Amino acid sequence: MKTIAERLTVLSVLACAFGVSAADTAPAGQTTNTNRPGTNRVQRVAVRFPKTEVKYEHGPASQRKEGVPRGKVTDFDWTNSTVFPGTIRHCSIYVPAQYDAAKPAVLMVFQDGHTYQKEDGDFRVPVVFDNLIATKEMPVTIAVFIDPGFKAKEFPNAPRGWQPQPQNRSFEYDSMTTNYAEFLMSEILPFVRKEYKLNITDDPEGHAICGISSGAICAWTVAWHRPDQFRKVVSHVGSFTNIRGGDKYPEIIRTNDWKPIRIFIQDGANDLRSSPQNRRPGWNWVIANHLLAAALEEKDYDYKYVFGEGGHNGNHGGTIFPDTMRWLWRDYPR
Repeated sequence: MKTIAERLTVLSVLACAFGVSAADTAPAGQTTNTNRPGTNRVQRVAVRFPKTEVKYEHGPASQRKEGVPRGKVTDFDWTNSTVFPGTIRHCSIYVPAQYDAAKPAVLMVFQDGHTYQKEDGDFRVPVVFDNLIATKEMPVTIAVFIDPGFKAKEFPNAPRGWQPQPQNRSFEYDSMTTNYAEFLMSEILPFVRKEYKLNITDDPEGHAICGISSGAICAWTVAWHRPDQFRKVVSHVGSFTNIRGGDKYPEIIRTNDWKPIRIFIQDGANDLRSSPQNRRPGWNWVIANHLLAAALEEKDYDYKYVFGEGGHNGNHGGTIFPDTMRWLWRDYPR
């Protein structure tokens, strides 16, 4: 439960994020700015939200260090899905050097796995995990990196990445159904446990899921439907918008019973907000993430919302990824 001081801090952060000032919240009858135009007068400048290029820098925990044991990344393909028939996809697993088959390891699943797996990318998960596991700032963690499905019989002749984009991505990630959770629980994770003989904990508190953009709302949807299996979520520039009804999540959270989910949310001031199509109701990524955080606050969820200056990309979320892991696993046994 949050203290009163913590609640006031959260509400202040949300107010700042929404652009609310002290003058905006003054009691009725008090004048704070006599030169302020009347609210009925339409005033709109040419560019309300100018795009400022922001480049966050990675810290030491995202860099390779001498003497730190390195985990192993192994690639595999999944070509016979029954939940998403007719799809094929690339996947990988990371097993840390400290893994001991006699002790259950925790699990973290990543959507758009290729972007999280790259050691020279934004998130650099193998590097961060190696460093934080070595310093015992997070538990021994097995990572599963899963790409969305291509609707094809053969993979494109291209490096694993965003181009060409897998055709089934939005259906898998933006849908608010139980399908993706079923895909994980009945196909991918049983295969990983059996094929690689991995001892993964059955404790749902030891299962985390993470994604960026549509992969982020996918991560939340999995935990929302299956908190008996996943209770930790990381959302980077999450698409909680009306792609397939995701803008309804704040109201869904408010009107349903509290669930034992911990979630880290990251977004930026330039996240898909300034184009005309993103001014429609339900289509502004910044507003969507604010509303999600507000609903979580109202229902007293264990959450953290970090709002920066970046756009719809992994730069900000990637540079704070080590701190995200420290927060997410802060009370889990090492």
